[in-house]
Amino acid sequence: MGSENLGLVQKSNSASLRLINVSGFKTDLLEIHSRNPRLHVLFVPGNPGVVSFYTEFLESLYELLGGTASVTAIGHISHSQKDWESGRLFSLQEQINHKINFIEQELRDVKVPIVLVGHSIGSYISLEIFKRSQEKIVYCIGLYPFLAVDTASSIQSSIRRISASSSLCAVLSSMGTFLGMLPSQITRLIVKNSIGKSWSSSAIEVLCTHVLQYHTLRNILFMAMTEFQKLPEKPDWEFIIKKKKKIAFLYGLDDHWGPLHIYEEIKKQVPDVALEIENKGHTHAFSCSEAGSTWVAQRVSSLINNYYLFNNAKSDV
Repeated sequence: MGSENLGLVQKSNSASLRLINVSGFKTDLLEIHSRNPRLHVLFVPGNPGVVSFYTEFLESLYELLGGTASVTAIGHISHSQKDWESGRLFSLQEQINHKINFIEQELRDVKVPIVLVGHSIGSYISLEIFKRSQEKIVYCIGLYPFLAVDTASSIQSSIRRISASSSLCAVLSSMGTFLGMLPSQITRLIVKNSIGKSWSSSAIEVLCTHVLQYHTLRNILFMAMTEFQKLPEKPDWEFIIKKKKKIAFLYGLDDHWGPLHIYEEIKKQVPDVALEIENKGHTHAFSCSEAGSTWVAQRVSSLINNYYLFNNAKSDV
């Protein structure tokens, strides 16, 4: 089902953006359709949930799977360039429900198996979707997964305090909006020389046009607040153990959202689960660089191929 190419991936198909309504909410999709798919990959982003950050990754994944899979990324409500929902704020649970509603609405008649791939909090969302759509989903992959609150992380603690303050969130969102209103060359230069030093030009463009909007920033911070309220301090071991043959995780070496002690705990609690560590120097924001997007796409395609090879071999016995 495709092959792994350790060089640059030659992309012949481009992902296309589509705006749809899911349960009454405007939703950004990023899609690549296969003419004869054997499976459907549904990608759930992290926070920010702007699908355009993942264009390079999704196009690479499609090519590495040999065009045998249709690929869809679904954005979070109101993590968008336009304020479609008039300033309304959406919680983590509302974003989970939104993805489940999307599957019921748009993928109900899909005849091929669905593979879920989630990034960061999107990994937690994907597991929650898996729990409620087990008849349609055959495999779930978490990339740099944020599955549990790490009370020992000073970075998580700082973000938790900031996101819990409505007034501070409003100030920070206003500052980000002001930055986005500067002449585009100045905004891009500031982003490039601060958080975007290793980012691709396309990732910088997406941050400037989609994230530096008041409604998006408020929703990013509100969702973060509800993440800390909802997530446990330990992953859902019962479900992961139950579905261990249908779940895989990719962790990073230095990732405060998916710390290595969680990786070690998963390895101890669920020794049979597919578990890897990325040690190539990419970051949690892997999709913001071409090299990170391509490398992670290679690992995801390999995990999917290995899963299907294993299950096909089992069915032949």
